[in-house]
Amino acid sequence: MSPAPKDAQRTALITGAGSGIGAATAHRLAAEGYRVVLTGRRVGALEQVAKRITADGMTADVQPMDVTDPSAIATVVDGLVRCDVLVNNAGGAIGTEEVTDADPSDWRTMFETNVMGALSTTQALLPLLTESGDGTVILISSTAAFTVYEGGGGYSAAKHAEHALAGTLRMELCGQPVRVVEIAPGMVHTEEFSLNRYRGDTDRAAAVYAGVDRPLVAEDVADAVAWTVTRPSHVNVDFLVMRPRAQAAQHKVHRQG
Repeated sequence: MSPAPKDAQRTALITGAGSGIGAATAHRLAAEGYRVVLTGRRVGALEQVAKRITADGMTADVQPMDVTDPSAIATVVDGLVRCDVLVNNAGGAIGTEEVTDADPSDWRTMFETNVMGALSTTQALLPLLTESGDGTVILISSTAAFTVYEGGGGYSAAKHAEHALAGTLRMELCGQPVRVVEIAPGMVHTEEFSLNRYRGDTDRAAAVYAGVDRPLVAEDVADAVAWTVTRPSHVNVDFLVMRPRAQAAQHKVHRQG
């Protein structure tokens, strides 16, 4: 395949771009000169993110897309003429029940969004990423991708699978002009992650971060994404783990007071 036209603006597609890490990453990549394509299920949220980006003089397009719906992915991809970067960010955790009490439907939902969604979106965009001559696939996983903990079985299993997807894809694309990068954040304080995990219980969601001196925020992860994407094209950051200083491990968190 011939490289994408050099005079065309580099394009980055971000899944789950309506809030949190996805929204911050979209803004940061736009600042790096990319035309960003914001995808997700909530059109209103995507439009608000796009409005903030365009207000800063940058380029953003909104494309409603559910990563669990291959036909929706195909519709969005068919409308693209170019894609240089794919950020697989859509996902999340549901519930904290132990394995003996877990609802299989919650596990199924986590696999569909975190794993199958990333698989389907990556498959659909690989031809354009390869055609760009210098494509990058980013997978936002988690420290749960290599560590298990009580009450996190479903989420950890899904993120372990996403970690396997990243590593396998990197091997299979060896020799192709596409980098595969996995970024695994630890504790990140966003407006929705823990709230969704605790099924809307604001007190339990807030308790996750109680007493923690400066947990990561979405912009920290977006900064890491931008750094990996802007390395020289021969440099692949295979696997980047990031945590706040107050978190030494999944189960080791310093809390003040």
